[in-house]
Amino acid sequence: MFKHLLSTSSGDINWMAMFALVTFFIIFSVVLFQVFFTKKGHVDYMAQLPLGDDHDQTSKQ
Repeated sequence: MFKHLLSTSSGDINWMAMFALVTFFIIFSVVLFQVFFTKKGHVDYMAQLPLGDDHDQTSKQ
Protein backbone atom coordinates (compact mmCIF):
# COMPACT_ATOMS: atom_id res chain seq x y z
CA MET A 1 0.00 0.00 0.00
CA PHE A 2 2.82 2.40 0.83
CA LYS A 3 4.52 1.59 -2.44
CA HIS A 4 1.36 2.45 -4.37
CA LEU A 5 0.91 5.74 -2.50
CA LEU A 6 4.52 6.84 -2.85
CA SER A 7 5.31 5.64 -6.37
CA THR A 8 3.96 7.94 -9.05
CA SER A 9 5.45 8.69 -12.42
CA SER A 10 5.33 12.47 -12.02
CA GLY A 11 6.65 12.47 -8.46
CA ASP A 12 3.40 13.89 -7.13
CA ILE A 13 2.38 12.18 -3.90
CA ASN A 14 -1.31 11.80 -3.16
CA TRP A 15 -1.26 14.00 -0.04
CA MET A 16 -4.90 13.45 0.86
CA ALA A 17 -4.39 9.69 1.03
CA MET A 18 -1.19 10.08 3.05
CA PHE A 19 -2.92 12.48 5.45
CA ALA A 20 -5.82 10.03 5.94
CA LEU A 21 -3.44 7.12 6.52
CA VAL A 22 -1.27 8.98 9.03
CA THR A 23 -4.32 10.35 10.85
CA PHE A 24 -5.81 6.85 11.12
CA PHE A 25 -2.60 5.39 12.56
CA ILE A 26 -2.22 8.23 15.07
CA ILE A 27 -5.80 7.93 16.32
CA PHE A 28 -5.60 4.12 16.38
CA SER A 29 -2.36 4.27 18.39
CA VAL A 30 -3.79 6.74 20.91
CA VAL A 31 -6.92 4.65 21.44
CA LEU A 32 -4.89 1.45 21.76
CA PHE A 33 -2.59 3.13 24.29
CA GLN A 34 -5.59 4.36 26.28
CA VAL A 35 -7.22 0.92 26.30
CA PHE A 36 -4.14 -0.87 27.60
CA PHE A 37 -3.03 1.71 30.17
CA THR A 38 -6.34 2.75 31.75
CA LYS A 39 -6.59 1.62 35.36
CA LYS A 40 -9.22 -1.03 36.05
CA GLY A 41 -10.53 0.90 39.04
CA HIS A 42 -11.29 3.91 36.85
CA VAL A 43 -13.08 1.73 34.28
CA ASP A 44 -15.21 0.13 37.01
CA TYR A 45 -16.03 3.53 38.48
CA MET A 46 -17.10 4.91 35.10
CA ALA A 47 -19.15 1.77 34.35
CA GLN A 48 -21.14 2.18 37.57
CA LEU A 49 -21.89 5.91 37.15
CA PRO A 50 -25.09 5.57 35.09
CA LEU A 51 -26.45 2.82 37.35
CA GLY A 52 -25.92 4.06 40.87
CA ASP A 53 -27.51 7.05 42.60
CA ASP A 54 -25.43 6.77 45.75
CA HIS A 55 -22.04 7.79 44.27
CA ASP A 56 -20.46 10.94 45.58
CA GLN A 57 -19.49 12.73 42.39
CA THR A 58 -17.20 15.16 44.18
CA SER A 59 -14.90 12.40 45.46
CA LYS A 60 -11.64 11.52 43.82
CA GLN A 61 -11.47 8.50 41.54
